[in-house]
Amino acid sequence: MGSEIVNSQKAPEPVGSYPHARKVGNLLFLSGVGPRERGTKIIPGVELDDNGKIISYDIEAQCHSVFNNVKTILEDSGSGWDKLIDVTVFLTNMKDDFKIYNKIYTEYFKDNQPCRTTVEINCLPTPIAIELKCIATI
Repeated sequence: MGSEIVNSQKAPEPVGSYPHARKVGNLLFLSGVGPRERGTKIIPGVELDDNGKIISYDIEAQCHSVFNNVKTILEDSGSGWDKLIDVTVFLTNMKDDFKIYNKIYTEYFKDNQPCRTTVEINCLPTPIAIELKCIATI
């Protein structure tokens, strides 16, 4: 079975050598998606010191941004928010951020409820607090 690489011209550029998504049959696999903005290194809700270390962050702003980035990649790949079937969420601070993230997640997924796994990790490749890995149908 062949596969097709998909890169969105609207979503933030990947921070490494990987595509935004890959189509295999009627499935779409998204690479990890964070809250950055396209064409910049700006991360909504994040304040960094001169060394690039996080001073403060707003998990709510990051949640909205990452969900919008996922939606953009899905749509640019021929899929859609309602076609998500599995979501893995990586949080860097489960204790402080889960309640807010879960509330916002519930708002975005009130009609479509894909399978979900949420895990805490100690850091992500850029100074972000949340990243999503998704699978959708096309």
